[in-house]
Amino acid sequence: MTIFTFTIILLFSAYLAGLLGSLTGFGGGIIIIPALTLLLGVDFQYAIGGALVASIATSSGSGSVYVREGITNIRLGIFLEIATALGAVVGALIAFWLNNNVIAVVFGIVLIFSAINQQMKKADHTDVVGSPLAKRLKLYGTFPQKDGTFQSYELTNVAGGFSLMTVAGALSGILGIGSGALKVLAMDTLMKVPFKVSTTTSNFMMGVTACASAVIYIQRGNIEPGIAAPVLLGVLAGAMTGARLLKRLDVRLLRRIFAVMIILVACNMIYNGLRGNF
Repeated sequence: MTIFTFTIILLFSAYLAGLLGSLTGFGGGIIIIPALTLLLGVDFQYAIGGALVASIATSSGSGSVYVREGITNIRLGIFLEIATALGAVVGALIAFWLNNNVIAVVFGIVLIFSAINQQMKKADHTDVVGSPLAKRLKLYGTFPQKDGTFQSYELTNVAGGFSLMTVAGALSGILGIGSGALKVLAMDTLMKVPFKVSTTTSNFMMGVTACASAVIYIQRGNIEPGIAAPVLLGVLAGAMTGARLLKRLDVRLLRRIFAVMIILVACNMIYNGLRGNF
């Protein structure tokens, strides 16, 4: 395969990753790693480096749209980024000592969890009474409704959510993905944040989490410019397109179909990892 062909395939794959990742809430890294390892035969460590770039691009592209619309809880995101950034650095250091096949199996398991968790019905949480710590930190907020009004909300269990965010950051550093499923789980299940706010805030946090671990991968030389540049351009364009389409499309069916595809890819990753093919 020539460099030109490789770049074109990677650019197209990155655009689809950004588009589908933005529409479905999975994030671009979940698609980029299988595309690089299974389709293009790239070493897993370099694929993780490329996926981190994809996560940064996805967050920058679609995250900016959600912030402008007033859905993202910026104060909550910045507070929880302390935990995810610390976890991401630790995860990136751990990944250096892990075998590629072990990472592939863990990646597959996280993919299956993400696909199942994304399909589960989420509660509204608009009637939650906030905890004293959440009120002291002013982590409550509002988000716009379809009729132009704003729905207020509060949240609770700040310590539990902060702890789980550290785990999400560590997985992000090891696997090169945004770990959006764990972040949403922490905010939705533990902290009782409305689902729309938790998904957009998770998207907002994704880029900072990826940047924290990307520093370690850059120092190790695992972020290859020939991979990172097409991934950055493609995912950024796809994420911005997806963020605009999300307001017009009913993507529930797409999310179900995509979840099945993700599970199939995850099974393939686990199978190859157990057989030592990476």
